[in-house]
Amino acid sequence: MFIYTERKRPDPWSHYRGKARQPILIPLHWLEWACRWLAYWLSGWAFLEVLEYIGTLSIFFAVISYFAESGDRIKQKHYQAWQVINTAQGKGGAGGRIDALEELNKDGVPLVGVDLSGAFLQGLDLQGANLARADFSSADVRGGSFKSANLEYANLASVNVRNGTFQNANLRNATLQDADLHGANLRDADLEGVDLSKADLRNTDLHNMKWSMIADLKLANIFGVKNAPADFNHWALQKGAVSIESDADWSKLLETP
Repeated sequence: MFIYTERKRPDPWSHYRGKARQPILIPLHWLEWACRWLAYWLSGWAFLEVLEYIGTLSIFFAVISYFAESGDRIKQKHYQAWQVINTAQGKGGAGGRIDALEELNKDGVPLVGVDLSGAFLQGLDLQGANLARADFSSADVRGGSFKSANLEYANLASVNVRNGTFQNANLRNATLQDADLHGANLRDADLEGVDLSKADLRNTDLHNMKWSMIADLKLANIFGVKNAPADFNHWALQKGAVSIESDADWSKLLETP
């Protein structure tokens, strides 16, 4: 307690007056003496003690209220994040979606079926996210991270994830047709049933990738792939993949009827 404190009766003014060694300090000592008397007088008011108890209790109830309403605040935060994502649906640009998506994922909210087609999401970090059946078609997610994410049946057609990572991701039955995965990390990724036709796989890291059940590799460019599993390159070329370094040469091939 601070306001209600039992106080000692102040000494007479003559005592304080004697402390003033210089005449100029007398007003200051008088003010100090007067304040001490005022504090002594008010300390006897029970009303002030009650006010102090009320102030302490109000802080206590405010703390309880803050924690009691934490669930509602989280729901409101998630609602606002989804509003940002849905409002920008089908539009280019980020539109605040990067922060909204990362915040939802951080809180463990599933992002199943989210529509991010055509969005500008460079550097997006959705590690461990549940993105089953999500639509990233034609989105720009260069440098993005889908490490350990679930992208089963996701639409990633024409997506740009250059230098991004799908390490340990579940890409089963996903569509990666015409996707730009140049320099991406596909280590330990599961590509069972994936459509990689016309995808740019140049310089991708394929260490320990699950590849034997890839659905389509026609005209996918595997030039310079790194750490490819044994027999992958030969198998891929037999499935219709190509190994071409030049963008121009590969483009001509893609344009051929």
